[in-house]
Amino acid sequence: MPGNETQLSEAQMGNPSGIDQSRLLEAHDWSFPVPIAYGPGRLAEIGAKCVALGVRNPLIVTDRGSRSLPFIAELTDHLITAGLRSQVFSDVSPNPRDDEIGAGCAAFRAGDHDAIIAIGGGSAMDGGKAICLTANNTIDLWAFEFEQPVPDVPVDQPFPTLITIPTTAGTGAETESTAMVTHIEKGMKFCIWHPDLKPSLALLDPALTVGLPPHLTGWTGVDAMTHAIEAYCVPEFHPLCDGLALEALALISQWLPVAYREPGNVAARGGMLVGSCLAGIAFMKGLGMVHAISHMVGAEYDTQHGLTNAIVLPVVMRFNLTGMEVKSRRMAEAMRIADQTPAGLISAVKAVLDDLAIPKSLADIGVPLDCVERVAEKSLHDSAAGTNPVVVDLDAARALVEQAIRQAR
Repeated sequence: MPGNETQLSEAQMGNPSGIDQSRLLEAHDWSFPVPIAYGPGRLAEIGAKCVALGVRNPLIVTDRGSRSLPFIAELTDHLITAGLRSQVFSDVSPNPRDDEIGAGCAAFRAGDHDAIIAIGGGSAMDGGKAICLTANNTIDLWAFEFEQPVPDVPVDQPFPTLITIPTTAGTGAETESTAMVTHIEKGMKFCIWHPDLKPSLALLDPALTVGLPPHLTGWTGVDAMTHAIEAYCVPEFHPLCDGLALEALALISQWLPVAYREPGNVAARGGMLVGSCLAGIAFMKGLGMVHAISHMVGAEYDTQHGLTNAIVLPVVMRFNLTGMEVKSRRMAEAMRIADQTPAGLISAVKAVLDDLAIPKSLADIGVPLDCVERVAEKSLHDSAAGTNPVVVDLDAARALVEQAIRQAR
């Protein structure tokens, strides 16, 4: 990116992912890890896709901020054309809450729905998936918490059909059942899931992300980059996830600057959507302290998740990457960064954050210093803390949170 001395020139960088740009403008169908329909304009196929899946009356789940956006009306029109009924549930916060999930389940049952179409950014994905987990059964939502034993779902109470349609290139939440939900009473975010809930279709239409303003393009794009970096750094041996994380970094480093500068560039939007999807699959391996801290900050202060991750990222990279020369080199190679040391990688990431106008501290987005102890303690209970490559105790967590609030970079 311009002004970044640690990266190769644009001419040298060429095409890090090795993907012909024209392929990003074509329709593609993939079967791994779930059925994925990729391509500009493919939202128009949603009616036929629903009919093929036996869906007759889906509940459309989105967040409050997306309810009035054009893609909701477009989706509804396509369903009507296919002869399908639907309703929209949009009472979902930027950080979905357990009471909102309960309201969504009530709407699902009252409307006699048989499927959920989650459309929007990460909050819509999480809200839709959480509703899907509990809509057809009487199991308590928190029984699905990631660290708890997997609950037995009665065979006569199957999960509804789930279709996911991301409209941002960041969360990568469209291929799994995992969802982050805020526990109101505890003031904490927890991951909920069930291994038997899988999307029957993930529809990736880059045209839906063209209208995303530059600041949200940047925030969600760095969210995807964070997923790839944290997943790759998890010490577990998982070459499938590692390969996806590195390919995600190649795509994101190539296309995020373009999508930010040229919002109407559909190829760039496509590259980001695929990169985000790959990074989302990669983090089934695990995440780290960026997310552990960000989840708890978001639960308490309702901050935008991608933005919070972006601010915290360099703090945790400095903490984690000492001694990780090989992994730093592999990530730098994928991103075509010239200085492939841990310090060089961190410097390049900081330059990306600067170019995307990411604030330099959590204080800049309203997070006060007096929450350090509280957020640090809660972050250690997050499942992502358990897969951080460096063991984190309370003193270390305090230091990370305080740095992120005072001056992250």
